[in-house]
Amino acid sequence: MRTNNNNCRCDGILRREAIRVGGLGAFGLGLSDWFRFRQAAGSEIEPTAKSCILIWLDGGPSHLETFDLKPDAAKEVRGPFNPTATNVPGIAISEHLQRTATVMDKIALVRSMTSTLGEHNFASHYMLTGYKPTAALAYPGISAVTSHLVSATGALPANIALARPNPAGGIGYLDESSAAFVVEGDPSKPDFQVKDLTASIELSRERFERRRRFRSEIDRTGDSVVDEASFEQAYRLIASAEAKDAFDVRKESDATRARYGRHQLGQSCLMARRLIEAGTKFVTVTDRGWDTHEDLDLRLREGYTGGTVGKIPKLDVAFSALVEDLADRGLLDSTLVIAMGEFGRTPKLNPRGGRDHWPRAFSVALSGGGVRGGQVVGKSDPHGERPADRPVTPADLARTIYHALGIDGDRELHTSDGRPVQINRDGSVIDELIG
Repeated sequence: MRTNNNNCRCDGILRREAIRVGGLGAFGLGLSDWFRFRQAAGSEIEPTAKSCILIWLDGGPSHLETFDLKPDAAKEVRGPFNPTATNVPGIAISEHLQRTATVMDKIALVRSMTSTLGEHNFASHYMLTGYKPTAALAYPGISAVTSHLVSATGALPANIALARPNPAGGIGYLDESSAAFVVEGDPSKPDFQVKDLTASIELSRERFERRRRFRSEIDRTGDSVVDEASFEQAYRLIASAEAKDAFDVRKESDATRARYGRHQLGQSCLMARRLIEAGTKFVTVTDRGWDTHEDLDLRLREGYTGGTVGKIPKLDVAFSALVEDLADRGLLDSTLVIAMGEFGRTPKLNPRGGRDHWPRAFSVALSGGGVRGGQVVGKSDPHGERPADRPVTPADLARTIYHALGIDGDRELHTSDGRPVQINRDGSVIDELIG
């Protein structure tokens, strides 16, 4: 029986069942933890990017229907979609990525991503942290490490997640101050509000002070100590008109909102651009529903409601608009944009008209932040089954993202018990992307 829930993965994880990551909790409690013990470290490497927007395609997008089509392969391999030429000679992508094709000169594709992990949670952990999961230690996600080391400017947190993020990319062994500020809800809806900000802005300074004293009592009876500076920074976020405006996509013109697409992914990408402009360092936009074990054509091209509202057309509009808009505003050179999921899909269509999990070969798209666009790094074999040359691991990709942000992968962070852990142990910078 077909399910129409586009947020459901084959492992049964729904949005409401995901582990709660970040979030405010009670006013004045969770938020101030983000600013507690903040380490503002200087860059060991000259950064090519000041900030990063990660578009996380949760469930595993099919490389064979997006960025690595195989038009000369047998029908059961090449699938239902045809390739289309881009504005870079020799590079073709899916016919349902028409707008992305017009900005391919600003985008680099890695078509030789490869991993050994084909289960959603394990694979997501590898892609989002650069480490294979182990029971011995919980590794932090790239966004959490960035938040831990790179201070935001202004009142906004350094690490923001639009829609509940994949828990595999959480804080790991870092403290709660590195966690993402989670914005739930659909910003394309007319009644959308950032709950934790709008619910608290009515509070007077006197009420806030009562909360502060309550927090102080909690800290005195526990094992933590009140950090007045971090608590005040939390208050500034709540009281900041600039911060509230950054989350408000209604400040944008109708033309700009339409350019990104009047859907959750599009408006989340628009909000991500606004947050980066306001000083946030890492924004994760999560788009669920890419686990296409059946009815691949319907899910990816049309969507269950009919018309051109499938996963790929929505990504096409949102991703291309984000790249173009950042470029138009002079922000693309300093903002790294990444579109990726946990793995690819099987080279052959299954009897249900879908593709199953396939980590041996898949694709990632990157733009801006020092990445040289208009190129393809590596290639897969004629069936998209495995890399034909230049294999790139999730550890390599993580190392490259860190490098772009000016973070030395050799640097050691420390667990709560003082154990040193290298930020990135197994990866190498993908020099073709960032020389």
